[in-house]
Order: sequence, then structure tokens, then C-alpha cells
Amino acid sequence: MVDICFYFQVHQPLRLRPYTVFELGKNSSYFDEQKNREILDRVATKCYLPANAVMLELLDKHPEFRASYSISGIALEQFANYKPSVLDSFRELVRAGKGRVELLDETYHHSLSFIYSKPEFMEQVRLHSRLIGKLFGKTPKVFRNTELIYSNDLARTAEQLGYEGILAEGADKILGWRSPNFIYKPAGTKKISLLLKNYRLSDDIAFRFSERSWKEWPLTAEKFAGWVNQVNGNGNTVNLFMDYETFGEHQWPETGIFNFMKKLPEELLKHPDNSFATPSELIRKHKATAELDVPQMVSWADVERDLSAWTGNSMQQSALQQIYRIESEIKRCGDEKLLEDWRRMQISDHYYYMCTKWFADGDVHKYFNPYESPYDGFIAFMNILADINERLKKANEGRELNEALRAAIG
Repeated sequence: MVDICFYFQVHQPLRLRPYTVFELGKNSSYFDEQKNREILDRVATKCYLPANAVMLELLDKHPEFRASYSISGIALEQFANYKPSVLDSFRELVRAGKGRVELLDETYHHSLSFIYSKPEFMEQVRLHSRLIGKLFGKTPKVFRNTELIYSNDLARTAEQLGYEGILAEGADKILGWRSPNFIYKPAGTKKISLLLKNYRLSDDIAFRFSERSWKEWPLTAEKFAGWVNQVNGNGNTVNLFMDYETFGEHQWPETGIFNFMKKLPEELLKHPDNSFATPSELIRKHKATAELDVPQMVSWADVERDLSAWTGNSMQQSALQQIYRIESEIKRCGDEKLLEDWRRMQISDHYYYMCTKWFADGDVHKYFNPYESPYDGFIAFMNILADINERLKKANEGRELNEALRAAIG
């Protein structure tokens, strides 16, 4: 028997303005509000609203159907500010699911904080969990790190935070001869379960669906269900993890992606041994078949499935090192607006835009890059960071003056 687990990542970054050195000390408005609003409106129209309507239809039509989501705090903020109807549609989806739609936790700011600062990582996770509780009345039990970045150390930390499960990329380099279609126990943990993405089947939908040069094009629901059926007897679960923007944004409606999704559950359920499950249901239903040791970081990005999409060149490394270098001072100065701006500068997309990869991966990086070049992204980032340092210096001077006055009065 095979349980199909649909997991969707929902995230939209806050894009930076082309901030110049002439604005240093004069303008602390860093984000391109107009562009962010325009992009969110476009993606909401093309993806979020129609995709949620399809999911509601599937939940109503098929009692067996399940879906799970991780929605970054930054995305939820933008829904509330720019497109409340999207937030309402996700709330309706969770309500209508009656336990069949699961929400996962991640870092609020969709950041790389686990790699650079565990205290900041844990704070962002708490912020995200609180927001999910406030907006949806749910307490997530499963964790998904930014861009499926994962290692043994992360699994141990997630277990310490109380999570029952964690998601990761089912990369060949960590699995070897093993299959992603089983649940594993992360090395060095006691109770937490590891769910791995079946990247071949997931990417057939997310990346290859509309590729006319692909030998399997056109991909039909019947054909895809046949591939899933082959897992019966060779696994317990097929984890289909992908960006939610697959539906309507990455794969345009004209490709037939929505009709494909509408028909897929029906085709999958024709096999008597197929069913659907949320990550939490998988964990309760299936025991880990083996321990999986992942000492080095892996992700779901690019052909390497590593961190090179964000840390692969000196620009990215410098930007990351400098943003986390000022953490203790930022948190000590007591300026909440400065703290939030600093956290928004941690959004992983800023560093992704600085990537200089080329060939197949480069095409993807270029497609999502709002700048004419990675170097433009780096310059805007570093100019803003310089202004943040100026604000930090002034905030610290004010704090020290207040402390001196209090000491003199005392």
C-alpha cells in the first residue's frame, strides 16, 4: 500500500529597491513595495486563488485527498497587506480540510539562519509557529527548513524544538541504493521521522510538465498515476514536494496543469492500494525502516542539491557573513524596526539573486532574478547593509547616552 503525500511550499520574497550610495543615512526604505505588490497580485491571480479553488474541489470530491503546506511568514505578511483574499482562501482551505490539510513550520523569514546562527534560527521558527497559531489556530508538528536545507544537526535541533517530523530532499548522494519511498530515522535522533522528497516524480510535475522536448510529454494524469502505482510493493509513500507556484505561475494554465491536478487524485485512487496522507499521518502510520546519516547540508536546489545556490561565490559569502556578523549588536540596541529590517535582509532570495551559475541552473536563476545581473543584486544589498550599519551606530550611541544619564541620575 502506498500513501501519496502532497507538500507545497508557499513563499514570496520582499525584493529590494535599487538602493544607491547617495541614499545612505537619508533613506531607510529598502524594499520595492510597488514591485512586491505587483508580483504578488500576479501570482495570486495566476496561482494561489485558482490553485486553492482546485484543492477545495478535490477535498470535496475525494474524502481520501490530503495536502500540506508551508507558508513563509514573509508571504503571509504580504497576503495580509496586499491581497487579503489569498489569506482568506488559505484559511478556508484549512477549515474545509477538517484535518486533511496540514500546515508545517519553517523559518518566518525564509532564511539561512540555521547555517549561520542557531539562536536566530530558533527565534524565527518560534515567530513562524506563533503566526500560524494566530492566523489558522494550528500548532505545526512537522518542520520544513528553507529550500529543504537539511542535515543531521538540523534534525536534532528540530527534535529538541518538539517536532515529530522533518522534510528533506531525497537526493541520490544521501540515499545511495536506498529509496525515498520509505520513512527514515535521522542519525543521532530518538523520535523524529524523516520524510524524503521523491524528486524524480515531483520534478516531472514541477519542472518537466510543459517541456515539449521531454520524451514523456505530454504528461497525463493516467500516465503519472501509472508511475506512482509502480511503487506499490517497493515503498510506503510517494512524497510529491514542490513549490505551490508550480500551478499557474511556473506551469501556465495553458499547459493544462490545473486540469492535470483535478484529474490526478481520481486516477491515483483507481489503484486499490493507493491512498493519501499528510506528513503527520505518515509518521503515525509508518515506522522508520532505517537510520539515514546526512552529515553535510543538502537542499532541493539545482543539480548539486547543496548550498551553492546561495553560498557559491564570494559575493554571496561576503553578504551572508556581514549580515550575521552584526546580530548581537542589532539585538542589543533595542530598535525593533531595525531588527525587523535586519531579519528581512536574511531572506534567502537576496543571496539566490547573487548566484552566478550558468548552463541549466543558470537559466533558472536568471528567470527568477529581478536584477539585470547578480552583481546589481549584490551592490543593492551591500548599500542597504551599509545604511543598516549607520542606523545601528546611531542606535547604539543613543542607548549608551541613555545608560550614562541613568547612571548619573542614579
